[in-house]
Amino acid sequence: MSSTSHTTSAERETATVNVITPREARKAAIGALVGNVLEWYDFFLFNTAAALVFNVQYFVSEDPAVAAMAAFATLAVGFIVRPLGGLLFGRLGDRIGRKSVLLITVVGIGVATGIIGLLPNYASIGVWAPLFLVVLRLMQGLFIGGEWSGAMTLAVENAPLKMRARMAAIPQLGSPIATMMSSGGFFLLTYYLSADSFDSWGWRIPFILAIPLLLVALWMRAKMQESPVFTEMKESGDNEKAPLKVVFTTAWRQLLVGVAAVMLGTAGFYIVTTFVMNYGTRVLGIERNMILMATMIGSVFQLLSVLHAGRLGQKYGSTKVIVGAGILTALVAFPCFMLIQTTNPVLVTIGIVISVSLLTYSFAAAGPVLTGLFPARVRLSGVAVGFNGANVIAGLTPLIATALVTASGDSWWPAATMLVIFAGLSVVGALLAPKLSQQYANYKH
Repeated sequence: MSSTSHTTSAERETATVNVITPREARKAAIGALVGNVLEWYDFFLFNTAAALVFNVQYFVSEDPAVAAMAAFATLAVGFIVRPLGGLLFGRLGDRIGRKSVLLITVVGIGVATGIIGLLPNYASIGVWAPLFLVVLRLMQGLFIGGEWSGAMTLAVENAPLKMRARMAAIPQLGSPIATMMSSGGFFLLTYYLSADSFDSWGWRIPFILAIPLLLVALWMRAKMQESPVFTEMKESGDNEKAPLKVVFTTAWRQLLVGVAAVMLGTAGFYIVTTFVMNYGTRVLGIERNMILMATMIGSVFQLLSVLHAGRLGQKYGSTKVIVGAGILTALVAFPCFMLIQTTNPVLVTIGIVISVSLLTYSFAAAGPVLTGLFPARVRLSGVAVGFNGANVIAGLTPLIATALVTASGDSWWPAATMLVIFAGLSVVGALLAPKLSQQYANYKH
């Protein structure tokens, strides 16, 4: 296919989206947000439980560090399988539609999470308990592999070009909202229940609540409109028959740049949340409800950061937002860990709030950068593979950080160093993204 035809396709997309009204764009973005809340709620539940509960209920070891690493390995499994979900649902989304994929993924995520809340522990069924937990985590990861990329693509394609940065930020509100819901739920349970009651049955309640949340999300998703960009492509017969082949053979540079650009907002986030939560309670002796409260306060600042990042992205460009967040994160990584190391509740909270807020700026700007790297006909496939590729590394981050910190005698500096490295990768990726995006506008295959 010639570059001329692809220029024509890009012009058609511009004409299609620029007639969308701001009201229609906001409606689509909010619809994407609702499902994203469920996705992140379910995923953060598992992250929090892996740091606080699963090491006791499903992985039996006399060494707390070994039990923690086993729980984090299960956490990593869900991330490792996400690229497979991205391949599957990315291809489906470019073939049958964005909306159809989002209906499938939201059901799969909610059902798997609800079942986790009912799963017997190691004391009840022995080795089958961690095995079933791994299977459910695999299911979670598979469906989540198509959720974020589908929601982001739908939100972007339902917005005029000048509004895309702001509309792409709205689904990203799902992360802080879900953090408040999951951390808030666990905080209330640890506050009102004894440690034994929380460990034996209390932690299950937030997982079981995923089922009614699923019904709400499914109802909202059913009311969403399909992307007008995809509808136009399908009617004109311009949709790609083999989107994955095109992405891997022609856009591998864009994939690498996309993975690097979102690294801070994905892998970095799990250092200052999941890893810090386990490190703070296991090594520093911080009370669980105190670290949960700090995380919950951080999620409030996340909401503000997402909205501000969307406005900055619309005004200055999303790549500049990622660059700025990366540089600032590299500068404050060690000071923030030093604040956490004090175990003072106020200083710990300040350290978590600063680091989480900066990471959120990077994460909130990721949508426009990733979607801008790929033309509409292979966009969902490219975004899904790129985002989930970064999340493979993100899933391994708490495990690697725990292993390095344990090997260093429980010193915190390896984790802070990892955060600086992720910040540097995102800065490089964001700087390269605009040039590669322009090159790919005229791709041939």
